[in-house]
Amino acid sequence: MRKTLNRPVDLARLAGVSAQQIRNYLDAGVLPLAARSEAGYRQLDDQHRRALLAYRALAEGHGWTAAGDIMRAIHADDRTQALALIDADHADLHRQREALKLTAEALETVVDTDPPARAAMQIGELAAHLGVRTSTLRVWEAAELLAPQRDPATGYRTYGPKETRDARIILMLRQGMHRLPQIRPILDDLRRTGSRDALRAAIAQRHGELGRRAEKMLAAAALLHAYLAGE
Repeated sequence: MRKTLNRPVDLARLAGVSAQQIRNYLDAGVLPLAARSEAGYRQLDDQHRRALLAYRALAEGHGWTAAGDIMRAIHADDRTQALALIDADHADLHRQREALKLTAEALETVVDTDPPARAAMQIGELAAHLGVRTSTLRVWEAAELLAPQRDPATGYRTYGPKETRDARIILMLRQGMHRLPQIRPILDDLRRTGSRDALRAAIAQRHGELGRRAEKMLAAAALLHAYLAGE
């Protein structure tokens, strides 16, 4: 027998959210349909509580959009789709781990290797060399990650061996999901001391972030299973 909580505000208090937020969740389909009282008020029960806990835990590990999609699939009686969405996020997390591992190995190689002597490249040449758009290099420059020289005759940007190396490092860190503000102190430390410690710390930090996300996804899976099992 379901335990009735009566009103959205009762469930809101248990979850630490507003009653309006509970109504929004009901309207969005992330909580199961609620019966109505004779007066027209929604009547919620323990099933809604378990759904709410599962949804908010899913949002922590998978993001709000994915969490909503998963819960809506469940309430549409499409568990296959819900599980496929969960599996896709786990696969994406695994890909990020593998990419980070490759990034760490590549960064060690780049830092250990002296920049090859080559003629300075213009922005289009460097963009093609890295496989990025010229606008990307301009964004990195605006963020003070790159400081290209200027050709005194033409005023065009030119990138020497060190700037090219820095651009490769930035690209690898971006592929490892590091944000631009996180990259600047790493490059500053590398340029100032030549040490790889900041790079290694950044990789370790990202490993930690992925690990914490995996733990949140695991916790969400437990609550979702409890919701589906009626526990």
